[in-house]
Amino acid sequence: QVQLVESGGGLVQAGGSLRLSCAASGLTFSSYTMGWFRQAPGKEREFVGAISWNGGSTSYGDSAKGRFTISRDNAKNTVYLQMDSLKPDDTAVYVCAAKLHYADVYNHWGQGTQVTVSS
Repeated sequence: QVQLVESGGGLVQAGGSLRLSCAASGLTFSSYTMGWFRQAPGKEREFVGAISWNGGSTSYGDSAKGRFTISRDNAKNTVYLQMDSLKPDDTAVYVCAAKLHYADVYNHWGQGTQVTVSS
């Protein structure tokens, strides 16, 4: 059974930083592209970024470019999202997801962790 468990969310002031983690189990982690998404109340789910199976390639949504960094540790089956220069608009539930490196669709999702940025 695949499990993705996020942690590291919380309340932070604008301009601050947070580092989210997503621990994966039940899958061959190094075979998966890992992604981060977020969803704020009343808004559609938004792509934050993704990292390839070996960490050699990353991509980011427009809101994350220049402020967020995704990394992974395949030895620990964990993917990270470092978020800097946080803004109130970054307030959302952040969810990690996994898809096989050759797949088009993410088919495993975590429960999410709440990030709240105060002004």
